[in-house]
Amino acid sequence: MAGAAAPAGGHPLAIRPYRAKESMNSLPIWLLHVSRTEQITPHMARITLTGDDVGGFSLTEPDQQVKLYFPRPGQPRPVLPEVTETTDLTTWYQAFSAIPEDERPWMRSYTIRAHDPATNSLTFDFVLHRHAGPATRWAMDATEGDCLGVFGPSDYFARPKPLSASLAEADWVLLAGDDAAIPGMATIVESLPPGKRALAFVEVQDSADEQPLRTEADLTTTWLHRGTTAPGHSEALADALREAALPDGDGFAWIAGEAGLVRRMRRHLVDDRGMPKSRIEFSGYWRLKLTQDDAPTAEDLAEAQERLAEAQAQAS
Repeated sequence: MAGAAAPAGGHPLAIRPYRAKESMNSLPIWLLHVSRTEQITPHMARITLTGDDVGGFSLTEPDQQVKLYFPRPGQPRPVLPEVTETTDLTTWYQAFSAIPEDERPWMRSYTIRAHDPATNSLTFDFVLHRHAGPATRWAMDATEGDCLGVFGPSDYFARPKPLSASLAEADWVLLAGDDAAIPGMATIVESLPPGKRALAFVEVQDSADEQPLRTEADLTTTWLHRGTTAPGHSEALADALREAALPDGDGFAWIAGEAGLVRRMRRHLVDDRGMPKSRIEFSGYWRLKLTQDDAPTAEDLAEAQERLAEAQAQAS
């Protein structure tokens, strides 16, 4: 991929595609282009990005998240700081934060749905909803050749304990989430070994939004339809989890979706089911009436402190 000049407007932070290096100090910043778009359900789009730089990429874990950078209106590509051999995360993020707000790309976290080394491509699934933010708007309008920035995967954002290790240690696996959780959930069930007992509870609008979850594991999937109830306001998922008969043995739970719902489900597993917190991975992918651009709530901060304490405990 050829280097690019500084963006229009003369901002001093030039855009330069990052090519993967073996140096541990290099940051995995990619500028990739849309090669294919597909609407796989009424409320989910699948977008494939490709570029020569993906040749240095490897996908080793399920539910691998990266940061996506979406260009502002009128920009042919997102404005990102230059990366050199010695650029570290702090320096890069400071430079990113210094970009004027009306030029700075929107940043969102997304799970890599698939990686194809043969075509140097990464695939992402985007939930399409009525109150569209910048990521959804971009996905709705994406066409071949459109450019997107990608940061990661990176050890800077790695789990204290690999997800694959937690899955392998468990006698059975519980997965629960809404539409936003489906891409990560799908990569997890695809990674499970033959015969592994797994339960999945997935909330979508109706049967048209159901997707096949392909796996060699012993998977039971329960699809829950919220109907005309707005996303984030349904109790169908929480109710189904409370009523579920869980297998014997040591389980591992992965729950994701709207942050408030995720907290309630986690609390149920800990308080009512006696599941150790160390055996629950939880992610609030989105928040009612708030975006990733908004300040964290008191609950968000408390959750972050708890995550930090758990990570320190695991590292000790």
